[in-house]
Amino acid sequence: MIERVHEHIVSELKANTITDTIFVIVAIFLNLLTLGINSGIASGGGDGTTTIIMFTFVALLIVVNLVAEVGLIRGRQTRIKLLNGLLKMYKDQGVEGYYDSSLLSDYQTRYNLFMLAVLFTGLVALIVPFVLWAM
Repeated sequence: MIERVHEHIVSELKANTITDTIFVIVAIFLNLLTLGINSGIASGGGDGTTTIIMFTFVALLIVVNLVAEVGLIRGRQTRIKLLNGLLKMYKDQGVEGYYDSSLLSDYQTRYNLFMLAVLFTGLVALIVPFVLWAM
């Protein structure tokens, strides 16, 4: 039975990793795409229609980045719970020496870096077009 619980936790960790990777890639891709589109709109001047398109992309950018950040926060919380369960299981089985518990802080750092990358590219995609527009 313990093997099945272990397999389940490991499969949940794999799913968590895939989901987090998708959040990061999609958010950064959208940030860079929005940066390009809105910078083009802003530097071209434009009429009311292009302004509406620009603000529509800004709204999309905000929503997707918010979803990605919340998803990463939840993913981090889930990973911590799953890893703590694994550590407890390993301790109960007497094999805790094979898993370095300092990995928990490494995962924390990795999530913080992912969130920073998403946040920073989002801010750049938001600010740069408006600076170009103001010029």
